[in-house]
Amino acid sequence: MKGLKLSLVIMAAALLTIGLSGMAYAFHSGGVAECEGCHSMHAPKAGGAFLMVGTDQSSTCLTCHEHAGDTGPSSYHVSTPGAEITASTPPKQRTPGGDFGWLKKNYTDASGTYTYSEDGATHGHNVVAADFGYIVDPTNTAAPGGTFPAAQLGCQTCHDPHGQYRRLQGGAIAKTGAPIKASGSYNGASNEPTATEAVGVYRLLAGAGYTKDGITFNGVPAAKAPSSYNQGEATNQVRVAYGVSTASGHVTWSQWCATCHTAMHSTGNYVHPVDQGLGSAVASLYGQYVKSGDMTGSAATSFTSLVPFATNSGDYTVLAPLASNTGTSLAGPGSSDQVTCVSCHRAHATGNMHALRYDNGYEFTTVSGEYVAIGNPAVTSTRAALQRRGRTIADWQATYYDRPATQFATYQRVLCNKCHAKD
Repeated sequence: MKGLKLSLVIMAAALLTIGLSGMAYAFHSGGVAECEGCHSMHAPKAGGAFLMVGTDQSSTCLTCHEHAGDTGPSSYHVSTPGAEITASTPPKQRTPGGDFGWLKKNYTDASGTYTYSEDGATHGHNVVAADFGYIVDPTNTAAPGGTFPAAQLGCQTCHDPHGQYRRLQGGAIAKTGAPIKASGSYNGASNEPTATEAVGVYRLLAGAGYTKDGITFNGVPAAKAPSSYNQGEATNQVRVAYGVSTASGHVTWSQWCATCHTAMHSTGNYVHPVDQGLGSAVASLYGQYVKSGDMTGSAATSFTSLVPFATNSGDYTVLAPLASNTGTSLAGPGSSDQVTCVSCHRAHATGNMHALRYDNGYEFTTVSGEYVAIGNPAVTSTRAALQRRGRTIADWQATYYDRPATQFATYQRVLCNKCHAKD
């Protein structure tokens, strides 16, 4: 018995270490997790439906994916508690998808006769998680460009909580067949399928036939991420290798987003091209662009997670080496690589409106070598409120994943220029 207790302690310590390192697959492992992690078999802890441990589905997810007391980016957490977000303290998580905590960060500003107000709800997807203070979008009753009801939006809208979708050897996506042995989200041989074993799809995303409140997904997009991915990027960026697969059961990233935002991809609303090759001219500009006024970059080191792209490959063994958190995989795009929705938006929420990766609300990102923020003495015009928009330097630095303003030009313009170089 003593030996058994010691073994359990060692196992628990090992699982805790895995969780804190950012490797979320200790629980989900690419497929359905242990039932009692989300369901209380005899007495729902929060009185939720389906014996869930939370009041609703997103609250159940956040019982693990939010953690009070984090001092910085931590593990698989995607939400900073509202009590820890203050006027001087922005959200803390730096996952590729963003931090839902930005939905609770409202902004106001005033200068001269100008005032500015911005609701945190504009910063991303307003998932409903009553136990954690996330409420229905106060403005949009349905997904912009679509019909999905805002009141039903939750983690389970985009992710299959039971993780039935799997990638088989050869690349096809299915719901049955070979058993899921591991997460397919990360690099490494153990995250690739064999003739007899499958791996999970990227981030348990909804696949073909997955239906919620009137919308049905047609497939999953391809991607690989490093196993540790929640970190500031002042020194090393996190690169998620987004891909383009034509294998059975796959769709492009933009097609997947269009499940809810259909009209944004229809004739007349197709504002920015997606799912087509960048072309040699744009690929060349991306490689050369360093910052405003500086076109001395090298294509071999030009990647930025603030403006990622989809590699034109559905071969996961090609995507895996591109996924990195150490700054060792920074090659820019080729002419056949593609712009996609996630090139400009993060999936959850950000410090910018519309979950944008970078700000496009003012022509400058920095002025006189510092972010355009409260605390920058160079921002003194009577219209300063419309330029700062209530942000502090700390807010902007968190929005840009801890990059100091010195990584940009002294007068840095909007990062659309990473592809278009008009600055």
